[in-house]
Amino acid sequence: MAGYPLIDIYCHIFPERFFQEMVRVAPNLTNIGARLRNVKKLFDLDLRFREMDAFGDYRQVISLPNPPIEDLAQGATGLELARIGNDAMAELCQKHPERFAGFVAAVSLTDVDGSLAEIRRAVGDLGASGIQVFTSIAGKPLDDAAYQPVFAEMAKLDLPVWLHPGRTAAMTDYGGEAKSRYEMWWCFGWPYDTSVAMSRLVFSGLFDRHPGIKIVTHHCGGMIPYFDGRVGAGLEVLGSRTSDEDYSKVLTGLKRPHLDYFREFYADTAMFGGQYGIACGLDFFGPDKVVFATDTPLGPIKPTIEVIDRLDLSEADRRKVYVGNAERLLKKKLAS
Repeated sequence: MAGYPLIDIYCHIFPERFFQEMVRVAPNLTNIGARLRNVKKLFDLDLRFREMDAFGDYRQVISLPNPPIEDLAQGATGLELARIGNDAMAELCQKHPERFAGFVAAVSLTDVDGSLAEIRRAVGDLGASGIQVFTSIAGKPLDDAAYQPVFAEMAKLDLPVWLHPGRTAAMTDYGGEAKSRYEMWWCFGWPYDTSVAMSRLVFSGLFDRHPGIKIVTHHCGGMIPYFDGRVGAGLEVLGSRTSDEDYSKVLTGLKRPHLDYFREFYADTAMFGGQYGIACGLDFFGPDKVVFATDTPLGPIKPTIEVIDRLDLSEADRRKVYVGNAERLLKKKLAS
């Protein structure tokens, strides 16, 4: 066992009160609701804690799972769902500080002003470590001007934004079909959605407006590390493939080469125990920007740890991945 805690920074949980309210306001969630009910560790703390015990000093940062609140409810109803979820997660952290190192606040961005108030309440009153947003806000992109105040608030608070993909089977892979088949919307669609959201934030100038803003990308930065050539040199000629829209001022409007900004994101290790993706992400983002995460209970803990432990890392860099970077992001001393 390591001589420091393992801080799993992207874990999901369904507090019972939130789940019941979610089902009440969105009763048509039959498929995903039934599936999530079968993931017992989303609800059953005894099961969850028994699994956690196998990993020594191992703690979780908890957040709500899919679906996005914005897909379920709008206005006051969506904000109330976020409040219920945040209150419940804060209570869990207070009751079990040795298990939960913090929680990520939910928001409902169909009401930006209300969400700003909820962010301040969740951080100021409940101790939230940051907020979770999804790659699509009820079909709108995160770089929409309406959401700029949210990123400005998080930059002011100097707390992270957890970025979660949210594509569903309704987003078809082929124009001639009604839906995505074989769960490709999840397997490949989620990394794609993450990559597109990251790119839109970069090209919108987010990192120039808010230098140092912290965004944690789920599943190791999506496709970005693997496709660095297409993202970098491939997009240096941005606009040359497009005749009906003028992109000529996008890259010149940035203060640095566009690929530099992609390395400003944080990436987590929630790769389902995959053998190659984490190493690729570490090479691209660097050990200061990679954080340990498993996506538990929707992803496996043990295989993820085994992959990280096999990596050719210095002990100092391994400690950064497991706990040091989390301490910096969460602004908490977690290791002795």
